[in-house]
Amino acid sequence: MATELEELVGFLSSPSPNLTKAAVDIVHGLTGSEDGLKSLAKHADILLPPLSRLLAGKKEVSEPAAVALVNLSQRSAVAAKMVDIGMINLAMDLLFKSEPNISRLLVMLLVNLTQLESGTASLLQTGDEKMQGLYVMKLVRSFCRSSSGEDNEDPFEHVGSILVNISKKEAGRKLLLDPKRGLLKQIIRQYDSSSPLRRKGVSGTIRNCCFEAESELQNLLLISEFLWPALLLPVAGNKIYSQQDRSKMPLELSSALSIEREPVDDPEIRAEALEAIYMITLQEAGLRAFWSVNGPRIIQVGYEDEEDPKVMEAYEQLGSLLINSSGTEEPAIETSN
Repeated sequence: MATELEELVGFLSSPSPNLTKAAVDIVHGLTGSEDGLKSLAKHADILLPPLSRLLAGKKEVSEPAAVALVNLSQRSAVAAKMVDIGMINLAMDLLFKSEPNISRLLVMLLVNLTQLESGTASLLQTGDEKMQGLYVMKLVRSFCRSSSGEDNEDPFEHVGSILVNISKKEAGRKLLLDPKRGLLKQIIRQYDSSSPLRRKGVSGTIRNCCFEAESELQNLLLISEFLWPALLLPVAGNKIYSQQDRSKMPLELSSALSIEREPVDDPEIRAEALEAIYMITLQEAGLRAFWSVNGPRIIQVGYEDEEDPKVMEAYEQLGSLLINSSGTEEPAIETSN
């Protein structure tokens, strides 16, 4: 005989809207507890197909179904089954047809699924040469065009976390760094967004892409007018820089450093920016480019105001590299023993 849970799953496919609505609400509620998730996870094979079909239904059933799937996808075994049944393709198909609150939930679902290698491969469409990168291009476009309004949630702000996930893989980094697609250039422009989630996503994505600095340095430097502000302004402190310092910088840096600025409060963003700069300056051409924008002076000034131990360590690692590099000048940053 069918268990109560199996009967509940059966009602998700009921021809009666009222029964379907009641069933999906119960499933939604069960995913709010660890015990409920554990029970549902055991029936994932029969639960996921009808639950995912409800995503295309009316809001009264699609929203609780989406929340339930987001909660279930936090369990890696269930997330893997979602990827196997084509959940990423379904989410991408519905993402741009749904209401903002449903789109937001679908993006959160993609964040969880792309934490798996299979999920990242599915989103990158690595098995299809003609379609490869199309999903990511659509996500980047929506990420860069949308923003949060005064009374509306930003449905695409979590795309930043997806970009961090896919840029952990070489295939993802290569895609984002492809100059013909210009994706990283678009993403970087969100570095000063009012959304902390967006800023964090951009920072992590840039940092991950810089792991390819040895082979992709030219492509990184092609977007230097956007790259250097995104990396240097978070670690520049909030002081107004002297005219002498600013005269050695490009306009996009000198103008920003001529006024008082809000500090970047998130130490992880500051540390990631420094790590990215470090990877770029490990390359001779990257080091020259960094000196050409008076980067060492910015690192020196920013270090003076830094209090977070981990971020200070990142400053000092970069400072050591700059001091030991063959330059015409040496930055005055001192490293701790």
